[in-house]
Amino acid sequence: MAPLLWEIEHEPDFARLEKVLRRQGEPDRVPFCELFSNVQADVLKAIGKHEEPPPKGAPLEDREAWLWGQHIAYMTSLGYDYANCGAYGFGFPKNENPRGMTPHGERAYYLASSHTIASREDFEAYPWPDMAAVDYSPIERFAAVLPEGMKVITGGPGGVLENVMWLLGYEGISTLLYDDEPLVRDMFDAVGSRMAQHLERAAALDVVGAIMLGDDLGFKTQTMLSPAALRRYVFPWHTRIVEAAHRYGKPAILHACGNVTEVMDDIIACGWDARHSFEDAIEPIWEAKARWGDRIALLGGFDMDKISRMTVEQVRAHTRLLIERCAPGGGWALGTGNSVANYVPVENFLAMLDEGWRAGKYA
Repeated sequence: MAPLLWEIEHEPDFARLEKVLRRQGEPDRVPFCELFSNVQADVLKAIGKHEEPPPKGAPLEDREAWLWGQHIAYMTSLGYDYANCGAYGFGFPKNENPRGMTPHGERAYYLASSHTIASREDFEAYPWPDMAAVDYSPIERFAAVLPEGMKVITGGPGGVLENVMWLLGYEGISTLLYDDEPLVRDMFDAVGSRMAQHLERAAALDVVGAIMLGDDLGFKTQTMLSPAALRRYVFPWHTRIVEAAHRYGKPAILHACGNVTEVMDDIIACGWDARHSFEDAIEPIWEAKARWGDRIALLGGFDMDKISRMTVEQVRAHTRLLIERCAPGGGWALGTGNSVANYVPVENFLAMLDEGWRAGKYA
């Protein structure tokens, strides 16, 4: 198959996205923003920019250079003003999760009963990450190969609520809130303090333009925990994370899936500059922009079901609709409602970006 013709000639400028994140009016065009992408290799093949990886056994620096080169080619070719890079050695190890095959390959998934910690003894024995051992040099090395005008957005892995729920399990945290509340509080403190320290150290790096915390808070009809529990355990750490980013003058983005209407005022009160992740069945992005856009930037919003099922022409038409409804006044970036999952047709994803590039220019 011949590579697709791809016409975006892009000069990255993180100031374009930063203007949106800070709600400082309209940039020259609508920027693009995503949590992450699982179609990078397929897109690079489709536009003729894929390069084969180094041979097995090649030095780590060669593998690293290839990974970074491919990621930068992907982000610059598609019109993004930032790239993603993270530290080495930070995370909260978990017991292996169940796995299953899908049409797109093997996936791990969580059961409500999946857990790594179930008791105070487990908590004390758990190998909590040594923050002194976390290696931020990859981000600094990445800065040396990043095109002029680009910055890094960094985060995770996972968020405060997510990591606590993954370790305790959804059933576990639900029962422990009643059976052993001090353990739940200690879990949030153990995760939240390390997450805040991690993101503060990342925000201190000059190449980092913003931090993004992925912390899914709800599902279609409500929050995962009660609003009261989120206010007690989660949002205090969100506030500290935002404060850490702001100490270094960096915007802070929250990616939070689910119906968070009951706690949206709390999210804004934490100081988050922008929120990402929207689903039409919960609240379409244009309604969110009208409701909250004077207090927080809104990112993405092309519904995942729609971008997966629409024809290319329907994707283009819906992109224009999003631009018409969300672009005025700034404070919005184009992207999917969640992430570029591997079930999103590449041609649809590229159509969204191409139409965004064509129709998303201000004046």
